[in-house]
Amino acid sequence: MNTLKYLFIGTTAVTLMLAGHAKADWPNKAIEFVIPFGAGGGADIEGRLIAKAMSKELGQPVVPINKPGGGGAITYTYVKNSKPDGYTLAWNSTSILTTTNIGNVPFDYTAMDHIGQVAQQPVPFVVKKSARWNTLKEFMAECKAKPKTLKVAFAGFGSATHLAGVAMTQLSGCKPIMLPVKAPDRRKMILSGEADAAVDIFFVPLKYVKAGKMKFLAISSGKRNPAAPNVPTAREIGMDMDFDLFRGLSVAKGTPAPIKNKIEAAMIKAANSPAFSKRMKKLKVTLAPMGQKEFAVKLAKANANIVSIMKQAGMYQAKAKK
Repeated sequence: MNTLKYLFIGTTAVTLMLAGHAKADWPNKAIEFVIPFGAGGGADIEGRLIAKAMSKELGQPVVPINKPGGGGAITYTYVKNSKPDGYTLAWNSTSILTTTNIGNVPFDYTAMDHIGQVAQQPVPFVVKKSARWNTLKEFMAECKAKPKTLKVAFAGFGSATHLAGVAMTQLSGCKPIMLPVKAPDRRKMILSGEADAAVDIFFVPLKYVKAGKMKFLAISSGKRNPAAPNVPTAREIGMDMDFDLFRGLSVAKGTPAPIKNKIEAAMIKAANSPAFSKRMKKLKVTLAPMGQKEFAVKLAKANANIVSIMKQAGMYQAKAKK
């Protein structure tokens, strides 16, 4: 009996030692970097940049893979159900709060562990430069007077741009035709006239604004953006919302703390690297890296804000979370 007892203790000790050694050696193979939206969009561009920078920090390939669908639901479900070993990362965004609260998945954002944030940017409401509206109030007034006539494009039902667009329109009493499209198609549809407006990430349409092809009517964040200082915020024009699009990293629940700490350190070093920070500055994306603790506080606050916006707009789906 004693022999069996000592054998069990010895086996347990060896198992724990090997587990600890495995964590110490992490990573020893390629890491999957899952992007919630399609190739060519802002999420893809930023994700591939940070993945490349993290590869240098970790000494292993960080391989971007696009899994679009459901405003991020496909990616978040995939990563939530992955093995908690740090080899599957989600390139998260504000969609991790919007797609969970709108009912696209049967779980909330706490179903995963969150590593941190890399950057953030506002969501602009954009129209063609030659459009007859010069302010968001003008657009919303026509939309309110002519319900179900003006078309507003966004990327993915349950995405951050979907929430921003619905919030801006419904809080204004406007009932447009909302068009879910692939992220890059928003600009094509604005320029071709297929859509009257779009809710978009900030830096991609900004180049069209600077080229004199489009104009921003408002942005979603609480502060004006230095890259577009004359564009008012939604709150300035009377909408009760303060909304930014963030991007960062998440992993499966239960990923060991030593591994999460290594991912956090690599993410922050990569974000602050000269090449990546220079690129973000060029894109006019606000570089704002933060680790697990600070990000947890931000997520809780942002989630409460998003639930409030969704309730005002009639979008919130209360359900039992798993």
